[in-house]
Amino acid sequence: MSLRDAIDNLYEKLVAEAIDETSEPNDTDDYLTDVMCVALNRLPSKYYRHSVDMVFYLAEGEMDAMKANSLAAVKEARVFVLSHKRDV
Repeated sequence: MSLRDAIDNLYEKLVAEAIDETSEPNDTDDYLTDVMCVALNRLPSKYYRHSVDMVFYLAEGEMDAMKANSLAAVKEARVFVLSHKRDV
C-alpha cells in the first residue's frame, strides 16, 4: 500500500460536499474541478488516517465550523473561477 493511500484530507470531503450543495445545472466538470482546487488552496489541511480519529480528536463545534468554512470557500472560489475564465 502506498503512503498516499493511507491518509486523507478532511477538507477534500467537505469541499466536495459543499460543491454538491451549491451545484447548478450548467456547471461543467472542468469548472467544478477548478472550483475545488481554488477552494482547497484557501483552506488549511486537516489530514487523518482513520475517520474515527477525526471524530475523536475534533473539538466540539469544530466540524460545524469546518463545514461553514468549506461552504464559504466554495462560494468564493465559484466567483473567482468565473471571473478568471480561460479562453480555450
